[in-house]
Amino acid sequence: MGSGIVKRSVSIAGHRTSISLEEPFWQILREIAEREKLSIQALIGRIDAERREQNLSSAIRVFVLMDLRDRG
Repeated sequence: MGSGIVKRSVSIAGHRTSISLEEPFWQILREIAEREKLSIQALIGRIDAERREQNLSSAIRVFVLMDLRDRG
């Protein structure tokens, strides 16, 4: 699994946006979405709704890290 930045477009609350994350973050995000029986788009929408002043890519990275920590 490479660690390069991957840019993907998603629709959140009816608006298209691009998110740039390293591939390992995308992979774990997919695993979390599968575990929670959500689409990646729905999971990102939830993260977006709960973030504060943080940009979305950072909020996703923190979400993934917190999930890994809580499972460990």
